[in-house]
Amino acid sequence: MATRIVVRPAGAGHETLWVALWAALILAVAATVVVLRTDRAGEQALPAHQIDARRDLTAAEQGVYADLLIAADEIPLLDHGRPAVTALADAGLPPFATDVSSAKRGGHVWSRLQDGTRLAFAGVSADAGVAGSMLLRIAAADDGHGHAAAADVWLRRSLKALPARLDDASLAEAGWLQVVARFDAGVTRQSQD
Repeated sequence: MATRIVVRPAGAGHETLWVALWAALILAVAATVVVLRTDRAGEQALPAHQIDARRDLTAAEQGVYADLLIAADEIPLLDHGRPAVTALADAGLPPFATDVSSAKRGGHVWSRLQDGTRLAFAGVSADAGVAGSMLLRIAAADDGHGHAAAADVWLRRSLKALPARLDDASLAEAGWLQVVARFDAGVTRQSQD
């Protein structure tokens, strides 16, 4: 007597369903882990008188900002740390030098300002739609080597007049915004443990 066993082919429908369910489960678990491990505490709001250099500046403003930070290192080396704007332009120091790049970044007209021990260079934008007016403020040199103690950059998108005082409170009251470079997890993606 012969026994016959009928083996049916496996249905692709059931296997596909199980694979899809397992894939959905794995994706749900992974998404949950990512959401739970995200550190939102590292993102803190800036004070009202500050803006983020990376997120809040236009491309032209970022270029002028970068040039001003480099110029802040060079200025103490020129004319005993108190150069005129013409000396900076003659030295070819961006953004003070007038060239194609400066025209594309707002065509700023630079002036030198001084308030006590603070020296500043204010650039009034010829095209506020491209870039706002910028101010590089340099503190007095205290180290005896002609190096500035500190430098910072301020922005004003609608400028009516140059500031008379260069302290933080006066600039903020006049509508200037201090440009700060924040390095949070969104920038570095490194753990700060």
